[in-house]
Amino acid sequence: MTPLAHSLGSQGIETSADICANYGTAALVEASLSAQEGALSKDGALVVETGAKTGRSAKDKFIVRDETTDQTVWWGKVNVPMTPDHFAALKQDFMKALGEKETLYVADLFGGSQPEHRVNVRVINELAWHNLFIRTLLVRPTIQELGDFAPEYTIIDLPSFRADPARHGTNSETVIAVNFTEKLILIGGTKYAGEMKKSVFGILNYLLPADGVMPMHCSANISDDGKTAVFFGLSGTGKTTLSADASRTLIGDDEHGWSDTAVFNFEGGCYAKMIRLCEEAEPEIYATTKMFGTVLENVVMDPATRELDFDDNSLAENTRGAYPIHFIPNTSEKNLGPVPTNVVMLTADAFGVLPPIARLTPEQAMYHFLSGYTAKVAGTEIGVTEPEATFSTCFGAPFMPRHPSVYGNLLKERIAKGGVQCWLLNTGWTGGKYGVGNRMPIKATRALLNAALNGDLDDVAFRRDDNFGFDVPVSVPALIEKGINQALLNPRDTWADKADYDATASKLVQLFIDNFAEFEAHVDEGVRQAAPVAA
Repeated sequence: MTPLAHSLGSQGIETSADICANYGTAALVEASLSAQEGALSKDGALVVETGAKTGRSAKDKFIVRDETTDQTVWWGKVNVPMTPDHFAALKQDFMKALGEKETLYVADLFGGSQPEHRVNVRVINELAWHNLFIRTLLVRPTIQELGDFAPEYTIIDLPSFRADPARHGTNSETVIAVNFTEKLILIGGTKYAGEMKKSVFGILNYLLPADGVMPMHCSANISDDGKTAVFFGLSGTGKTTLSADASRTLIGDDEHGWSDTAVFNFEGGCYAKMIRLCEEAEPEIYATTKMFGTVLENVVMDPATRELDFDDNSLAENTRGAYPIHFIPNTSEKNLGPVPTNVVMLTADAFGVLPPIARLTPEQAMYHFLSGYTAKVAGTEIGVTEPEATFSTCFGAPFMPRHPSVYGNLLKERIAKGGVQCWLLNTGWTGGKYGVGNRMPIKATRALLNAALNGDLDDVAFRRDDNFGFDVPVSVPALIEKGINQALLNPRDTWADKADYDATASKLVQLFIDNFAEFEAHVDEGVRQAAPVAA
């Protein structure tokens, strides 16, 4: 425990609660077990359940629209406004609820590992495991840094709080309300801890572009010769899996900034999907599930043996594990590395149309970055019988307060400035769409990725893709060495029904074109020309 350098009272927060300030891992695990918030697995991980909310409550998130944000936030379906009056009422009720708590857990943390570009965040929780989660996920200050820590932004997370739509202007009893003027975020009505993590991401995504720093929803790692690669991708595309490579130094698995001098992790931990986790395929991540200090959300555990069942999705499909980044072997000591040499954009194409790897021009990279494509598979939602395209601009639309062109132009400038090589990597389906074809073999994905990052694709022959116009390798020695069929490189060759491939490809191209229509006026002609062409 390290006392708060600036008390809650100095922030205008009045409470008679017992303040558990800057507790370490063991103390927070102990407090969580004492309060029966969770249980230990046989190997020492803390196993918890989040109840009804097993993922983000996207429709319950709001940003206060005032003089600060009126012209700087990209208002719409993602960034939904809340009036200052509604926030004032919500804050009043939050403070009342906070004052009635017997115990509060407070952690002072950094969002961002590069000192020049980090933000001081204070997180106040009613649940000990929530405090352990956020302490694990953000950057932990040293004892010396805590000695004069002054919070800039404050997050108050009260799962027991119930919002009143009539009084607070919310859609339900759940609320995530962001006030950039007051530098305060209020989270209520959900036990899903990821809301805190993504709230800090949203803060940095709002602040950093003004300083010319590119915030990114990506993982990042470094080769032995000091070359950084960043991996953009939506959930389920492989950001965490592909960056956790024992042969490369991990910077981080999810959120980073790209400054003039570095790629730096926003966080000090990782938040990995656990559903159907396999030790053979993901040994580094699997090992974290057997470590004290890891928090496992909604992973099913046998109450008698305390054995974990990663294949059981009865509590949630979105099972998660939070662990300190140093639980992964060979991680960056300072959570940062050199500016990138390679940018990889990940997609899980359930249509089976995209090649497993393609080389992108800077204009094509910006096009695909603004598109942010992946696909849902049939059966994951009621009524979905065919693969369904998902476009999330900048590979993270829910967390981007500013207009996508702000981030897209920053990326394009940094790619051009650094001579960065860009790639599109499809971790989705081959041999047909979902339900007909098969998931891309992870050994093929890793072989192609390593070949790209190691420079082994520099001298191979490429063809121009008929649908998307990017360059695709014709043959890759690394695939031959591993006995992998070269037909993977041309998706059409893997389909039994070529006419069906052509029709599916045409459908996907049109989906891209339709989605990009809203961005055309915000990009230059080179990026517009990088679009696929409808047949």
